[in-house]
Amino acid sequence: MALKLQIVLIICMAVLAAADRSPYPPPPRYAPPPPSYREPEYPTEPPKYAYNYNVNDHYSGADFQASESRDGYTTQGEYRVLLPDSRIQIVKYVDNGDGLIAEVTYEGEAKFPEYNPEPKYAPQPPQYAPQPPKYAPPPYGFA
Repeated sequence: MALKLQIVLIICMAVLAAADRSPYPPPPRYAPPPPSYREPEYPTEPPKYAYNYNVNDHYSGADFQASESRDGYTTQGEYRVLLPDSRIQIVKYVDNGDGLIAEVTYEGEAKFPEYNPEPKYAPQPPQYAPQPPKYAPPPYGFA
């Protein structure tokens, strides 16, 4: 009897092993995508640039200019601004890599218009004068 039981078990295991095979290939294993972050590549040569611009808007009254140039760690520039008191503020700056040095100067003389307010009086409201009625009121009682 033990031999029959062993044969039955072997047959059952063979059937199970044969049934496990699928005609389709197994699905591929999930692999995470490679990281999208890359270490930034910095240029090997020092920065070098120069720019300038001007704005003169008559409608808003904005009037200023700026210019700057850089060669490696040396940066220098200047900007000019028309102030409301009609002076021009000039700022010249230099940075050699050890800190910013700025020189502020002014051109022109401050002009302030003299303030002479004129008194403005509100118009007088019209005086109320009762007018006599245009019709005679009806008499009270019976006539």
